[in-house]
Amino acid sequence: NKSLTKTEAKEELEVLLRDVGLHSFQGDYYPHEFSGGQRQRIAIARALSLKPQVMVLDEPVSALDVSIRAQIMNLLKTLQQQYGVSYLLIAHNLATVRYMSHQVGVMYLGKMVEEGPTRELFNNPQHPYTKALIAASLPAHPDAQREDLVISGEVPSPLNPPSGCSFHTRCPFVMDQCSVDMPELKEFSPDHNVSCHLY
Repeated sequence: NKSLTKTEAKEELEVLLRDVGLHSFQGDYYPHEFSGGQRQRIAIARALSLKPQVMVLDEPVSALDVSIRAQIMNLLKTLQQQYGVSYLLIAHNLATVRYMSHQVGVMYLGKMVEEGPTRELFNNPQHPYTKALIAASLPAHPDAQREDLVISGEVPSPLNPPSGCSFHTRCPFVMDQCSVDMPELKEFSPDHNVSCHLY
């Protein structure tokens, strides 16, 4: 990016370490001297050193102890405001997704089946897969309008997906059309889109 003198680089390193909750003297440590949470903080600092507009967070807290997860998620939210960076969060833990995201996209076998504002999607899911996923993962929110669905059957191979809607082999609402035509992602409500023949 830009050329820095040794002094400037050291100063920038100290700022980054401080911003991610580490001490400047820890810049001289070896990797084995850091805990998992500290290593995650270093990875975040390294990414921020490039001054990105967007950061891809692929399972950023899944390998951490439960006690450290909240700290890292809070740190990421603080840094998002401080640095003005957007995140593309990839995660299977829906509690993490709900806490960290403004917009959510739900994928099944590589296809987007539902997308929308976080609150709307979690409180009013429309796609059968999204409904089942949320019901299986999170306790019902008091404002939620959801039905609990159970999915049966095996997940098809992503290398050889079924024709039509990729979820039709497991969907409790399957219709003849589902096995033939792939549904388009359509607007269900403002900014809330669903790919399902039910709508």
